Amino acid sequence: MSPQIRHFPMATALILVLTQAAAAQAQQNPTEADATRSASVRGLDEIVVTARRSEERLQDVPVSVTAMSGAFLERQNVVDASSLTKLAPNLTIAAQPSSMSAAAVFIRGIGNTEPSALSEQGVGIYLDGVYLARAAGVLFDLAEMERVEVLRGPQGTLFGRNTIGGAVQFVSKKPTDDFQANLKTGYARFNEWYLRTRVDSGYLGQTPLKFSISASHRQGDGYVDNLLAPSSKDPGAINADTVAFALQGDFDSLTVNYNFDYDDRRGTPAFFQMTHATPDVIAYYSQSPLFGGKPFLISPTRLDEVYQEGFVDRKGNFRFNSRSKNWGHSLTLNYDATSELTLKSITGYRNFRQDTITALGGNGGLLGVVLDPVTFQPSIAPVNPYIGNNAPQRQWQFSQELQALGTSGDFSYLAGLYYFYEKASENNRQALTFVLPGGGAGLNLNPVQAFGGTAESIAAFGQVSWKPASLDDRLELTGGLRYTSDKKTATLRGDVQPSVSGSVKADNVSWLASASYKLTDDIMAFARASTGYRSGGINPRASMINTFDPEKAMAYEVGLKSEFFDRMLQLNISGYLTDYSDLQVQQFAAGTGGATTLIVNAGKVQLKGFEAEMVAAPVAGLRLDASVGYIDTKYKQFDFLDPTTNQVIDVAAQAKPAYTPTWSVRVGGEYSQELSLGTARLRVDYSYRSTQYYYPLDFTTPFNEQVRSRPDYNLKARLSLEEIAVGGSTMEIGIWGDNLTNDENISYSIDFGSLGFAGSTFKKPRTYGIDAKISF
Repeated sequence: MSPQIRHFPMATALILVLTQAAAAQAQQNPTEADATRSASVRGLDEIVVTARRSEERLQDVPVSVTAMSGAFLERQNVVDASSLTKLAPNLTIAAQPSSMSAAAVFIRGIGNTEPSALSEQGVGIYLDGVYLARAAGVLFDLAEMERVEVLRGPQGTLFGRNTIGGAVQFVSKKPTDDFQANLKTGYARFNEWYLRTRVDSGYLGQTPLKFSISASHRQGDGYVDNLLAPSSKDPGAINADTVAFALQGDFDSLTVNYNFDYDDRRGTPAFFQMTHATPDVIAYYSQSPLFGGKPFLISPTRLDEVYQEGFVDRKGNFRFNSRSKNWGHSLTLNYDATSELTLKSITGYRNFRQDTITALGGNGGLLGVVLDPVTFQPSIAPVNPYIGNNAPQRQWQFSQELQALGTSGDFSYLAGLYYFYEKASENNRQALTFVLPGGGAGLNLNPVQAFGGTAESIAAFGQVSWKPASLDDRLELTGGLRYTSDKKTATLRGDVQPSVSGSVKADNVSWLASASYKLTDDIMAFARASTGYRSGGINPRASMINTFDPEKAMAYEVGLKSEFFDRMLQLNISGYLTDYSDLQVQQFAAGTGGATTLIVNAGKVQLKGFEAEMVAAPVAGLRLDASVGYIDTKYKQFDFLDPTTNQVIDVAAQAKPAYTPTWSVRVGGEYSQELSLGTARLRVDYSYRSTQYYYPLDFTTPFNEQVRSRPDYNLKARLSLEEIAVGGSTMEIGIWGDNLTNDENISYSIDFGSLGFAGSTFKKPRTYGIDAKISF
């Protein structure tokens, strides 16, 4: 029996056991629930989400949504979006090597791994209603969040382009009505520490204005010892500063919200370790000690001491570290024109900068036999499998959205207009050694990939829901439509001389139809059909203008949202089938021109599966939660150009799902008890993720099987003493641990194909720490 099948009954049994236990306890003890998700006096309180661009109860929305409150995220020690993978089913957010802020984001098997300045995401990321266009900048330290929402399935009608897999919404905490302040600090293994503070002004005198400001500093020494660098520059080291400011004005019928956020990350990304190579590559680099160089490092298991090379950046500075800056402004206006009509405006501007040392060779200080590219005379010289400096990578964007939300009798509606414009560029200077056949010599090459471009999008959308009063508001029928026009330009520079430019245009119509019915006051069934698309464009990694078409998805979904025992137990289940066509397949190719990615519309995929989420508060102080996600991926068509025959063949039978584990399971629980000194709270979480591949085809990535991530297990726990009275303030002290079993699994892999090697970053070792918070 496969590990995936073996874990299905385990996951199902855990949810059933927890559900039955919660139900039994709820019948006997209908008492106060935990506050992690704003628990009320009896049971689980209402969770409000904006999955349909207006505030609604989670249990009333016919959409598959995971909502996590700010308090829950804080207790989970969530620093950025990469931690959400273990908290929501069928979600993958994988931090990419060499960058401090880039990630591959997938929901239900749909996403994107290409972090270039011109590549589009498959999952939309939103901060306070503003779309974040660059996957290279989606990892940033989270200021205090009100909540995070994970929306599964195409969201093309209300959210638009590039939400073909779903969307993740980060909603910042708004300024409070009264003065508040808090200060939190913590220290952890690997000399990691942070300091974070927030101040809420409350209403300023008799004015309708109030603001909040939060700031944090976080740093650590890294968790792999680079023998060529000081500990502050070791892989995994970070030095990050974050500032967030919010201003709210309540002017009778008009509410104004302004938000500013700034995130500056400096550090050395996780060590990219060479794990596999061809015999020629191993033979070539293994000669290094004979010439006075450092030993060649290659291992399929995690190393604790390594040699990682630095690089001279574009300004002439020798560095090990990378840096990213991400900042933006948003202005949201809500005007209640009448009791039945609200007008809304969301204006956003964002700016992203990145300067990375792309140390992807897993070695440093190597010497080898190098041939002069002109005379072919041999010499002993420094060599490296792959390194470089991707800088500057720049992007700025502006967006404007107008909405009208209203009701008329049994109908509610939303209509809107949307405009988006961005400009981005990238300059990637690479240095690599191409090992010649036989492994006796190599060529040192310095390819440069540089490009820039723009994207402009205009959309009009609308959605109408009918909830007849004659049926006691139990039935709701909804339909939505969105028209989008995209225009993109690109200019290829660097080694492409003379530079070449091109442009593409495309239109799209996305639609939605859903029906929901309340079987009882606490049980709702729904069915939904929706479409979405991921924009096409111009391949920035090519040497010529090579365009590709948009991806499209048609999804069908049924679900059940239920609450039992006076809202002491919540169980949400959904099943889906997605037909995914014109798939933009990233076929990695590497050679003397450096690392490149080829993008082709390769065919069709069918994805089907389910999610189940349970939350229960059976007795005073006890909270249980669990989730399970399943994805079955079947390629219907996968066209591949065979380089040996130059013929297009269908390799659907051999294609593997990339960044899409079949199973994702989480089980958690916490118990709080009031003591004379304060409230003691213990929380334990366990998560499981089945095997994950990083490439669909073994033809172009020969080490694909070896560098897959095996099943991942993660155990974490936290013990805290909260609500300790200190004068007129309260204090909280906690100890915690993550990856308590010290699981040494792969977290990300790259197969360099014809360069003859592959490597991986590994999961952070066991971590533990202490923190303290004081609130005024």
